[in-house]
Amino acid sequence: MKKNLFKVAIAMLLLAGCAKNQTQPEFSSEISADKQKITNADLLATATIDAGTVQQTIKGFGGANIVAWTGDLTSTQRNTAFSPTSGIGLSIVRVRVPNSSSEFAAEKATIDACKSFGGSAIASAWSAPASMKTNGSIVGGKIKTTSYANYAAHLSAFNTAVGGLAAISPTNEPDYKVNYESMELTAPEVADFVAAQGSNCGAPIMAPEPFQMNQTYINNYLSNATAKSKTSFVCGHIYGKTPYNLGNIGKPVWMTEHYTNSNISGEDWSNAMTAAKEIHDCMNSGWSAYVWWYIRRSYGPISESGNIQKIGYVIAQYARYVRPGFNKIACSENPSTGVYATAYKSGTKLVVVIINQNAATTYQSFNFSGITVSGFNRYFTTSSANLSTNSFAVTGSNFGINLAPSSVTTLVSY
Repeated sequence: MKKNLFKVAIAMLLLAGCAKNQTQPEFSSEISADKQKITNADLLATATIDAGTVQQTIKGFGGANIVAWTGDLTSTQRNTAFSPTSGIGLSIVRVRVPNSSSEFAAEKATIDACKSFGGSAIASAWSAPASMKTNGSIVGGKIKTTSYANYAAHLSAFNTAVGGLAAISPTNEPDYKVNYESMELTAPEVADFVAAQGSNCGAPIMAPEPFQMNQTYINNYLSNATAKSKTSFVCGHIYGKTPYNLGNIGKPVWMTEHYTNSNISGEDWSNAMTAAKEIHDCMNSGWSAYVWWYIRRSYGPISESGNIQKIGYVIAQYARYVRPGFNKIACSENPSTGVYATAYKSGTKLVVVIINQNAATTYQSFNFSGITVSGFNRYFTTSSANLSTNSFAVTGSNFGINLAPSSVTTLVSY
């Protein structure tokens, strides 16, 4: 194999002196003779995109809006969060199921806003109403088995009040003991509720939503065949956990809550690059959704004053252009040192998201098959640029670009 690659490299080097199909768009006037050359290293580091190999269907990229705890987003902030043209383009809003029905209606305005931009809403219950729990408190405890039907009716009533959810989780982080609103449930206990009442909760079930996407917990939950049949999506959080492939569990996987560092401003570029790589890892693990914690927070996508922060611009590199219903397709994950890529398609549109962790401009070549591309609109975010854009044409089935130092780049075909 290596000998064949070397022969291909030599052949291309010889051809390069006469004609060149590859396009190497630059950010500015950084072209130099050595950057124009195609070297063995460039050829051997080519990223391969195969649009014929379809992987998971993308549900979207989102964040949480918990009205009772942080207040609601304003109308302007909703546009900033959900618009794919002037905002971040978040296509999922995650909300809390209140334990009191008197609070249900407060969630609807932001849910409606997300839907108006083509997104959807998901909801998690931190606790059942105290009267339905073994300890009579919204902190800790379990759902009474005698209250299963009442709790399902409570969840269904919330779904109706907010106008319909894409999915509902009966319990948030049931494997994590805390001193705030919560429930402490084993995987079989979550499964018992879903097996008994999952069809009566008003919306498709996402579960079991453990703290660290714990596979043992998930597998134990799914071992209940009835609960599994009533579960539409497997979901969980990744606190202290690197995203990984759960294997063939027979359900789409959603990452429904995480943030990288609450002690660092959402404007911190290093932290934003950490978030970019985390999104990449979730997608590369075969997961269909990535949901940040609070949408509006000092460390989040939108600041407390309503401005998009660097975290938000990084999420936008995915959320604006990889919309619900796109499919992830095969793409070389780590074609060059410090370079990470994922690719997506919808019909004839190809989207490629590339992270360059290197401190220097890095040239990356690509080839693609299974789709026709005449050119790309390019959008990139760096420590000093936010969704800057330009475009370039493509001839044939390969191209190359210079990636800005420490950047996230999205290519959208035209």
